[in-house]
Amino acid sequence: MISSLRGRAVHVDAEAVVVEVGGIGLSVAVPAPTARAVHLGDEVHLHTHLVVREDALALFGFDSREELTVFTLLISVTGVGPKSALGVLSTLTVPQIADAVSADDDAPFRRVSGIGPKTAKLIVVQLAGKITAASAVTGSAGTATTPDVIARVAQALMGLGWSERTAADAVATVAADAAPADRASVPALLRLTLAALGPARQEAARG
Repeated sequence: MISSLRGRAVHVDAEAVVVEVGGIGLSVAVPAPTARAVHLGDEVHLHTHLVVREDALALFGFDSREELTVFTLLISVTGVGPKSALGVLSTLTVPQIADAVSADDDAPFRRVSGIGPKTAKLIVVQLAGKITAASAVTGSAGTATTPDVIARVAQALMGLGWSERTAADAVATVAADAAPADRASVPALLRLTLAALGPARQEAARG
């Protein structure tokens, strides 16, 4: 998986940046605020998520790990694809998303192009209890959890055989309820998440 990239911006438009890495130009879809902040020739460092489909590979990039974490959570919601998730992050900041979910308020999501009322409600319902782990780094939740800890635990779970979606959902759920010291520690959070998943779910993920 391509988890990050650093290089020179050789093309910028409203929805994507082409980053030259080792002589290869990689087209990366980014949130609108990121695209507006990048200029030709800038050195760009993006945290990325690669979406693999039968007919295409699509790379999505973000300025921060918290944006990447929220993007991963959004695409786990029924009916929300990568482009819709990117639309949410183009319209709302991470704190705004966290506040809307915490308040059970789907109105901000209904204002996002391509997100209908049903999908907006599903975002609020399915991210309840999960988005707190991602929003912790904004200071709104008062915990020591960082998206980097969450991402590293998710990567470890994927290495053990769980799917990306299962790993992301599990670690976000466990982090939301874990003690502050456990949320800040990769080994501790991994241990708790493994216990929550259990051997039966591991076999199901592999099968």
